[in-house]
Amino acid sequence: MTNVQPGWYDDGSGTMRWWDGNAWTEQVQPAAAPAPAPGIGGVFDRIQAEANAGAQPRSAAAGMSYVVLQVVLKEKFFGTGSGNLTELERAINQQAALGYRLHTITTSSSGSTGFGGGDRIQATMVFEKLV
Repeated sequence: MTNVQPGWYDDGSGTMRWWDGNAWTEQVQPAAAPAPAPGIGGVFDRIQAEANAGAQPRSAAAGMSYVVLQVVLKEKFFGTGSGNLTELERAINQQAALGYRLHTITTSSSGSTGFGGGDRIQATMVFEKLV
């Protein structure tokens, strides 16, 4: 018997796996990234890693019914199609697999154009646990 709370843990193989409080699930994410590179490149790597972590599927805290995820959407530097809809679909479907439905989604603009000239958009999604 275990008293380990649900959360992301190393499953012993170097992979972070979701522990639901009783057993390992099929939900995995890459192990923690190595220390970011110094300089401006390291800053961008850290920002992207933090944005990706905010979109990871997770269950609500004990006694809670809602989960909030944030996804940073961005313009593609070159070519067409940013993949933003695919990124939103991925986040929504991963939460649905955990038994949640999308309750609310809002977007906000950062007001910053970045290197590629495209504005950064943040999508905040509220998921409700299905009972």
